[in-house]
Amino acid sequence: MTPKSATGLKGVAVLGSTGSIGTTALRVLDRQRQRFRVTALTANSNGALLKEQARQFSPSFVGMVESSADADEAWKSGTDALVAAATRDDVDIVLNAIVGAAGLDATLAALEKGKRVALANKETLVIAGHLVSEACASGRGEVVPVDSEHSAILQCITGHPASQVRRVILTASGGPFRDWSRERLASATVEDALRHPTWRMGRKISVDSATLANKALEVIEAHFLFGLPYDRIEVVVHPQSVVHSFVEFIDGSVVAQMSAPTMELPVLYALTHPERVDDDGIPPFDPVRLSPMTYEPVDHERFPALRLGIDAGRAGGAAPAVFNAANECAVAAFLAGKLAFPDIPRAISSALEKLSELPSGNREELLAADAAARNHVREMVAC
Repeated sequence: MTPKSATGLKGVAVLGSTGSIGTTALRVLDRQRQRFRVTALTANSNGALLKEQARQFSPSFVGMVESSADADEAWKSGTDALVAAATRDDVDIVLNAIVGAAGLDATLAALEKGKRVALANKETLVIAGHLVSEACASGRGEVVPVDSEHSAILQCITGHPASQVRRVILTASGGPFRDWSRERLASATVEDALRHPTWRMGRKISVDSATLANKALEVIEAHFLFGLPYDRIEVVVHPQSVVHSFVEFIDGSVVAQMSAPTMELPVLYALTHPERVDDDGIPPFDPVRLSPMTYEPVDHERFPALRLGIDAGRAGGAAPAVFNAANECAVAAFLAGKLAFPDIPRAISSALEKLSELPSGNREELLAADAAARNHVREMVAC
């Protein structure tokens, strides 16, 4: 655990406090006031909710990231506010719930200050996993995952050396289009894509779940979090979202982490790892009510974004950053009604084909690859 702040409570910065994960985290923190104090909040939308959160928790820092017509200026102002919140002396844990590449600099800055980063911003590791590893080493910070799948893996392997792990299996709900034909997918609407069967999430991540691009991001994230090669990370469709991941050990034993589908549990564990604390706000596990549990293979023909992302991760270099940026831009275009659902993976594939070999040795080169991928998709469709 990270050291406590001067108050005797651990100070927590919630970046992206008005989003789905941010509001979930604040519900957990509200119940855990005997252990944690909210010391910083940031958001880039819903200023009224941010003010309400500030009144409820009385943080010492509140940052509203204003939107700007100038993308470069918006990035700079947003990064400044996030880094300021993440590096405060009264912050012990940074819960990074920012969506997309904008969360990168705050993660790196917090790790270099020796803080725990409870990471819900998977794009940080996808874009710059090696930079995150370097920041952890130089600043002695730590990354603890918030994603339910990676939290599950962490809970299963804690106390076991990596040499004992044969493989991990991430579960995917299959999203709202699990049973849709390719012909029907061609006419999928935004409303269809946002109608997730088991999770209530933000718009961008809901679309990512519908395309399975989100699962590709999670495979890349697992690679960096747990040091596993890609041929030891698998994905299976599990529509009930009760088993969050499996870990198979070298002796053939398989350990699974299960719970009702709620993000409050992985948020709480990211704050307290490796300890467990009581929280009566998290629903109890009822195996009868949550049965039956079923599993299916992924259909890569209908959901090509998953394979595109995994292949980008295997390729390394700039490819993961290109995949992530092209996906973000294509999803924005789909949400704006400017792109058909099947065109999301087509836009990603086009960007990867053109830009995967761009330089990727440092932050500036990775952000340049990110920008190039966005521009490439913008040239295909305005987003």
